[in-house]
Amino acid sequence: MANDKLAFLSQLEQIIGDRIDNPSEESYTASLVAMGPKRVAQKVGEEAVELALAAVDGEDEEVLSEAADLVYHLLVLLNVQSLALSDVVALLEARHTG
Repeated sequence: MANDKLAFLSQLEQIIGDRIDNPSEESYTASLVAMGPKRVAQKVGEEAVELALAAVDGEDEEVLSEAADLVYHLLVLLNVQSLALSDVVALLEARHTG
C-alpha cells in the first residue's frame, strides 16, 4: 500500500512537467515557474522553514500540510533544474550502500 501512495509522486512529477510545458493562467505551477528559478528556490526555502516551525509547535496535520507543500515545491525545483525525484532516490541509494 505504501508503494501505491508513493507512486503518486511520479504522477505528480508528470503533472508538474505538463503544467510547465503547457502553461495556463489558472496554473499555480506555471505562474511560479514563470517567475524564474530564483523564486522557485525561495519557495522551497520558505516551505522548509514553515515545516521546521510546524514540527516544533504544530499539530500533526500542520506538519503533514507543510511537508506536502515542501515536497511539491521540491518537485517543481527539480523539474526546473532538469532533474527528477528518481535522481534524488539514486543518490540516496548510493549513499546508503556506499
